[in-house]
This record gives sequence, C-alpha cells and structure tokens, in this order.
Amino acid sequence: MKLVILDRDGVINFDSDQYIKSPDEWRPIPGSLAAIARLNQSGYRIVLASNQSGVGRGLFDMNTLNAIHTKMHKLVGQAGGRIEAVFFCPHGADSGCDCRKPKPGLFEEIAHRYHTDLKGVPTIGDSLRDLQAGVAVGCRPILVRTGKGLRTLAKGGLPEGTQVFDDLAAAVEALLAV
Repeated sequence: MKLVILDRDGVINFDSDQYIKSPDEWRPIPGSLAAIARLNQSGYRIVLASNQSGVGRGLFDMNTLNAIHTKMHKLVGQAGGRIEAVFFCPHGADSGCDCRKPKPGLFEEIAHRYHTDLKGVPTIGDSLRDLQAGVAVGCRPILVRTGKGLRTLAKGGLPEGTQVFDDLAAAVEALLAV
C-alpha cells in the first residue's frame, strides 16, 4: 500500500499560534490541495495525524473540529483529491496520553487500522514532534518550511535523514520524481 501521513496545521493549511478554531480560520496553503490530489492520482492514500489540543483546552468543541474537517475534505475533493482519514489527539500537552505527538500513538493507530508496517512511509510535518512521532515507528521524515517549519529548521536536532522542502507541493513533487 502506498501511504503518506500528513500533519494538518502548517502543512495543508495556514497555522496560527492561537489555534485554528473555526472553519473560517481554516485556509489552505497555496498548492497544498493540488499536491494531495497529485499524490492520490499517483496511487497514494493520504491520512492525517494531527494534535488538536484546542479541543482539550476548551477553545473549540468536537462539532467545530468536525466542521473544520468537513470544509477541508470538501476543498480537497474540489481539487481532485481525497484525504482518507484524520487521526487526531484532542488532549492537552500535560495529559500524558500516548496519542499526542511526539509520542507515536496516532501512528501506531494508523498502522493498526490499515494493517500495515509504516517503515519507510513518508510523513510530512512542520514541527519536530511531527517527525519524531513518525520516526518512532519507522516513517521517513519530511519537513516543510511552511507553518512552524522555519522555526523547527532553525532549532536543529532533526531526525537523521530528514528531507526539507519549501512546502507540501515541493515535497510531493520530490516524492513523485522517485
């Protein structure tokens, strides 16, 4: 199975330090929706692994998160693509849960649900914790400079072998060129 695991905020859509709290605040990064469609057209299945602690913090509820994802799915579909599933952690940083990245719980759930080994599966994120969670289960780390990507790159300490691209469109172009 050809699979790519994406983070959401800062990779597909513009991020905000105040969180994305409504469908109106969810705005795609130029080229990201077409990049997802290109992956789909090349036989890749796309799933998301996203920390959504705004739910646990009470900044928005599950209905709002579902509305945000409905908007995302609709816009991706209009671009000719499909996100197959969204795996998310609704807990705050102090919860101690296993699903909040950098812990690998979301990735383990993806492996379990899809009955697959994630070794070598590309995971694309804009933060160190996105990459650490994927690397813990054998994913291939890819950092984009969008979202928190520039700050992440400046801090250093990226997992060995991390590829770095300007945005999701550039990362997808490189993936498909192989």
